[in-house]
Amino acid sequence: MRSNGTSGAKGTGVLAVGVIAGTLVLGVAACGSSSSGQPAASGASASSTHAMHHGETMSHAFGSDCGMIPASGMGSLHGMSMDPVVTAASHNPLLSMFAADIKTAGLGAELNSMHAVTIFAPANTAFHKLSGHQMSMMHSNTELAKILKYHVVDGRITPSKLASGMTLTTLEGGTLKPAKMGAVYEVNKAQVICGNIQTSNATVYIINSVLTPMH
Repeated sequence: MRSNGTSGAKGTGVLAVGVIAGTLVLGVAACGSSSSGQPAASGASASSTHAMHHGETMSHAFGSDCGMIPASGMGSLHGMSMDPVVTAASHNPLLSMFAADIKTAGLGAELNSMHAVTIFAPANTAFHKLSGHQMSMMHSNTELAKILKYHVVDGRITPSKLASGMTLTTLEGGTLKPAKMGAVYEVNKAQVICGNIQTSNATVYIINSVLTPMH
């Protein structure tokens, strides 16, 4: 009888240990599922989605001189996307003269506060190509403002719209004629050297010439 009692006690003990061990295993599995299951997948997905969106924003810009834009910092494509257009342009090494002229003409606050516009912004090198007559016109703030407004179009104009050749009406009141010649986008014969740059309130196409209103 003593032997059977001992054997029964051992059997009961083994069974209890097995139940406890099974419970612990299930508990650990449940915790693992909670930490590495859906919530973790959601976090990874969010991170992946953010990275993909960031990458897509970067890849949208195109043109021969996009490589001259900083890879990081306030003047980079990502940095520009965080600021309104005049602020963004002032940090871009290709557009410092354009940004300075915008401020001289008193248009900085107006353009920064506008919603969904497109700007065909002359690069610094474009200003160096101006004739003496054009330079003299830009010494007048009134004329300078007219010329700069001629580079601004309401709405975010996509590359496909440029390629379609649709006539664009500018903030100055004149019109622009875009086109696509082979792989090169143009507006009034000025070439887009880095285009489809996004700022917080505008789409920017950097061009290699200063546009002058016909009238």
